[in-house]
Amino acid sequence: MASHTPTAGRRRYEPTLSAEVRDALAAHRPVVALESTIIAHGLPRPRNLRVALELEELVRSAGAVPATVAVLDGSARVGLTEGELKRVADDPEIRKLGHRDLAPALATGASGATTVSATAFLAVRAGLRVFATGGLGGVHREWTETQDESADLRLLARTGITVVCAGVKSILDVPATLQRLETLGVGVLGYGTTRFPGFYLASSGVPVDWTVHTPEDVAEVMRARDALGGPESALIVANPVAEADQLDPELHDRVLAEALEACREQDITGQAVTPFLLDHLMRRTAGASLEANLAAVRGNVALAARIATAAAATG
Repeated sequence: MASHTPTAGRRRYEPTLSAEVRDALAAHRPVVALESTIIAHGLPRPRNLRVALELEELVRSAGAVPATVAVLDGSARVGLTEGELKRVADDPEIRKLGHRDLAPALATGASGATTVSATAFLAVRAGLRVFATGGLGGVHREWTETQDESADLRLLARTGITVVCAGVKSILDVPATLQRLETLGVGVLGYGTTRFPGFYLASSGVPVDWTVHTPEDVAEVMRARDALGGPESALIVANPVAEADQLDPELHDRVLAEALEACREQDITGQAVTPFLLDHLMRRTAGASLEANLAAVRGNVALAARIATAAAATG
């Protein structure tokens, strides 16, 4: 029989777990995956590092272990030290890595912050079950003309992880995104809401089919999915930002309409659309959209830690 032992000197590409994450998984303690793009590309310095540390502390205060995910020097890391978090926060050259970018990044020794798709993929490879983020990508407006949709959707359709988020980014086509998730077989739960959240807004106005009210409810859905077996796909827990923390809906709608018009006038297309719209929203709302985003992320991280704890308790 042929040997499958790696060739001497050949690099290993499987995720490297921090000691804290490795010990937690071995002891069947709850662990929550966190993405790193918000640190590297979503916040100004030095606030980004403060937020990264704050989010990890939110997980720990709920009795779970944080596992921020990134790629450093060609190594996929699940769980970062404070020094590694600082590196992700401070390095202006760090790349943004989606799932499709992981293999070339690892092979070439690159460093990058992971998006939703890359974080979910690496988290599942490492044995994690719960992931917290801000908002998912989805189907873009005018999809019939551009055929533009986020890689998040197809990756989540074949990755069995529970994702706590504040819906999808409100710059997207929310009804079309929910329809696409249904087609792909991705489950969606509204957490304490019958309406799908709108990222910066507590509600997008679009109904959800299923509502849960406690972390234990979510854990029981996870247990039922495990028992049923079948195709691996994500479970989305759509957790709305508190109404007191949301962006003013009228301001949101007005500024978003301006941003979309500016996109058309400047002929901005493809991958450049999302960062342009988000930047326009932040500038024209005097930073209020960023604060709503952070409020949503904090709520999602805290809830994800409670879900992971409940899931660990039920086995």
